[in-house]
Amino acid sequence: MQPTVFLGSAAVVIGFVALGVGWPDAAQQVFGAIQSAILTHFGWFYVLGATSLLLFVLWLLVSPYRNIRLGGEDSEPELGYLSWFAMMFSAGMGTGLVFWGVAEPVMHWSDPPFSAAAEGGPVREALRLSFFHWGLHPWAVYIVFGLSIAYFHFRHELPLAPRSLLYPLIGKRIHGPIGHAVDILATVGTLFGVATSLGLGAIQINAGLTRLSGLPQAEMVQVVIIAVITAVATVSVVTGVHRGIRLLSRFNIGLAGVLMLFVFLAGPTVYLIKLFISSTGAYLQHFVSQSLWLDLRPGSEWQFDWTLFYWSWWISWSPFVGVFVARISRGRTVGEFILAVLLVPVLLTFLWLTVFGGTALHSVIFAESGIEAVVQDNASAGLYAMLDQLPWQALTSVLATLMVVVFFVTSSDSGSLVDDMVTSGGHPHPPKAQRIFWAVAEGTVAATLLLSGGLQALRTASLTSGLPMTAFLLIASWGLLKALRADEQVAGIPSRKALRD
Repeated sequence: MQPTVFLGSAAVVIGFVALGVGWPDAAQQVFGAIQSAILTHFGWFYVLGATSLLLFVLWLLVSPYRNIRLGGEDSEPELGYLSWFAMMFSAGMGTGLVFWGVAEPVMHWSDPPFSAAAEGGPVREALRLSFFHWGLHPWAVYIVFGLSIAYFHFRHELPLAPRSLLYPLIGKRIHGPIGHAVDILATVGTLFGVATSLGLGAIQINAGLTRLSGLPQAEMVQVVIIAVITAVATVSVVTGVHRGIRLLSRFNIGLAGVLMLFVFLAGPTVYLIKLFISSTGAYLQHFVSQSLWLDLRPGSEWQFDWTLFYWSWWISWSPFVGVFVARISRGRTVGEFILAVLLVPVLLTFLWLTVFGGTALHSVIFAESGIEAVVQDNASAGLYAMLDQLPWQALTSVLATLMVVVFFVTSSDSGSLVDDMVTSGGHPHPPKAQRIFWAVAEGTVAATLLLSGGLQALRTASLTSGLPMTAFLLIASWGLLKALRADEQVAGIPSRKALRD
């Protein structure tokens, strides 16, 4: 255990939870005002920062540095491709896609942000915007964090912790107060992100159980759901990466694939094929302009509510996903890492949004299903409302609820593992007692704030870390480039200045 990071993180968590429990409305007002001020005055920084990180990742992919292996030159990957893909996707996108896969396209369709939406059709525009928010940008953010940690840990034997990203810039001082502060920020951000997702996810699972069995939507039911998920996640994280987390991730990716294939075949198949091709083309056509677009319309809050919110969310979650992806990527080359983390999840995400969001929009337009009204009232119910339009809705709703539960379990156990590693000084195999502590802490924080009404305040507070984390990632990308240039084993690249001692 790293005492300073562990105790510092625990103290910050206890302080924020006390604030959320004692004064939930005041906390939400304060953190909401801070987040609003950040997005209003520094929205341009998020836009430039996220796009700059993506350009850096694409440059690395075609540079000679792509041949560097994360580990010794004879290092072998510890996971097969299927397990590797399943684990990174479950940690990075699974829970959010289940929630927003139907809701976001429907919301963009019912309230299009641009008057020119009709140019390519409102359905295609709705999918294009959804693709943009869930596409290359978020995974590029994760790559910068994850690749940097993997490189410094596996090639230079530095801690598997965020502090290592600063090694090329400050050297051994990463083991002092600066490194402690970075690791505490990452630990707290990870726990807050997972805890708030767990609390809000319990509400979504409760909605599914209500549709299936008539179980009431009540706080105590949601607390029981959190307790069950926490218990399963604790067992999973104790058994480790190769057993619990890997098996759950593979099971859930298989379940999600079966459900997506069913919706694709039972839904408007030809329509979905056309929509996928057309929306992907629109995404690529408008990619540069959308990546650098800033909303200058007076009184408009669309970019504030959607793009800037997403960018701050992805960036604030980057320590969690980045550390976890780094942990499971030993033996991969830089190029292999980038291609796998950038393209495979993005393709799966686009397919998911097209199949689920496209089917929902088709039923709204051609069958007047009323899904848009359901989504406006309760976004978490959108998935079930869409499944109601297809055959075997009872069975598919059961499968969907099971999928939601397992996705939240995999997010919880992955988050616990990350906090364990960071607070143990970056050790890849932290003590089991510490794993249990962080898994239980996530569930306890989620349940406590759910009962007190402080979940939204904590969620907003976690998003405020997006601004300093954006600056940190830009600095880290510079440090990674400096380290790569110093690597003496890059084929075809002469040795340059060594890393600072």
